[in-house]
Amino acid sequence: MLLVHPVTELVRYIPILIASLLAGARSDNPTWSLGVVAVIVAFALTRWFTTTYRITPENVELRTGLVQRKRLSVPRNRVRSVDVQADLLHRALGLAVLTIGTGQHAEKKDQFKLDALDAKLVPELRTALLAHTRAGSESAAAQSITDPDGLAPDPADERPGVEIAHWQADWVRYAPLSLTGFAIIAPVVGLAFQYGFAQLFLKSGTLQDVGHRGASVIAAVVALLAVGLVVVVSLAACARYLMTWFGLRVHDNGKTLTIRHGLFTTRQTTLDLARLRGATVNEPLLLRLARAAELEAIMVGTSPRQKILPQAPRSAVNRTLAHLLGTGSARRAVAADGADSFATVQIPALPGVGQAQIAELIDTPLRAHGPAAQRRRYTRALGPLAVIAAAFVVISLAGGHIPIWLWIVLAVTVPIAVALAWDRYRGLGHAVIPAVNGNPTWLITRSGSLDRDRDCLEAPGVIGWTVRQTFFQRRAGVATVVAASAAGKKRYHVIDLPFDQAWALIEAVTPGQLGRRDQPSTG
Repeated sequence: MLLVHPVTELVRYIPILIASLLAGARSDNPTWSLGVVAVIVAFALTRWFTTTYRITPENVELRTGLVQRKRLSVPRNRVRSVDVQADLLHRALGLAVLTIGTGQHAEKKDQFKLDALDAKLVPELRTALLAHTRAGSESAAAQSITDPDGLAPDPADERPGVEIAHWQADWVRYAPLSLTGFAIIAPVVGLAFQYGFAQLFLKSGTLQDVGHRGASVIAAVVALLAVGLVVVVSLAACARYLMTWFGLRVHDNGKTLTIRHGLFTTRQTTLDLARLRGATVNEPLLLRLARAAELEAIMVGTSPRQKILPQAPRSAVNRTLAHLLGTGSARRAVAADGADSFATVQIPALPGVGQAQIAELIDTPLRAHGPAAQRRRYTRALGPLAVIAAAFVVISLAGGHIPIWLWIVLAVTVPIAVALAWDRYRGLGHAVIPAVNGNPTWLITRSGSLDRDRDCLEAPGVIGWTVRQTFFQRRAGVATVVAASAAGKKRYHVIDLPFDQAWALIEAVTPGQLGRRDQPSTG
């Protein structure tokens, strides 16, 4: 800690260091910057003297702070996940950062984070913090702790798990098909333009010379810049993908799911499988065209979008999805499907395992929502364009002038909007997989086009329902049914379902939850 914290704090306060260097240069007094460095290092060193933690059979406690003392205490039976990560400096020193997740939203400063722990202590500590998962349905208070300090690992937790997914180098080709590259480049471009780069670029002699050469040259330069932007964005997305997901391994030992990945900064997340309620397959448009997707777990007490697999081939996503849905609270595993399967160790299945039901969850065709939902897709896509076209006509009739290029842009946008509406309706649907041989009922819902999600939520994870109708939905005779859950995104929408089918859907997923109703109300 005496080395890690000064280095990390100096990196954190780089803007202040730059400002102090500029101030020292202007005043011909370099002690300004040295004084600022000394203050930052001294502040960082105090963390070693003021930070303590302890593990009791009931709680995990952390105390820190010099001027303002802060004490965090988390009951051990409230621990939902354990996240371990280590950057290059931590790895070189044999240290790690352990973060405890309780399922509650907390600001960064209030997170329960143990920084610069000896990496040798982490496996035992992680096992102890997740000890309550050993009992499954039993309460944490009924568990026995063999070590007075609560750090003794359970031998059952040390058994090898099933590797249900691993990263492959050719997955990098899917990285440019997401918007992460634009998210990296856009702030840099915005900052450059904010500091006058745009004026400098527009007033440059080269650009002025290009402007005098005619429209064809300008079009060629714009096309070249667009290609260059795509290349830069793609490289940025690939670099981020490699740094974040290199070496990904996902293991399941029947009780916990362990996800490990990272190139420079390694991260390991351990999740309690007893809190798994389903999974989401995220299919943005470009990934969908490349037959790829992302996989997220629907879990209680973790991130709303707990990613299991990044951009990956759909075949790999389906294998991992099949295992997750076959595990859940019943701890079932799906049999390996030949040489392409990642699973090399089988978890014993319970009697009456519904392998056919798992396959149906992945491949079942979804039920379309009918003509009214289809009309709404086209109306919402083409309506704004019709309004714009009407405004153009009114302006033209009133003697105004509409540039021809605006009409061209409007005409080109119409087929794009039609294709978008068609794809949105094609992606809209739902299905209910009934309970079989003790397996739970499943609700599957899908919506979106540019960013499409297919959510598979088991019925025990549904804690309530909302049937919602806007003014226009009432006129069209459709409604949006929202399944509330304590897991994942919390709300799972079945959009523009025919109103007379809404109550049947609720009854099919959670029989008897509607209770007795004579006049259902909507809101």
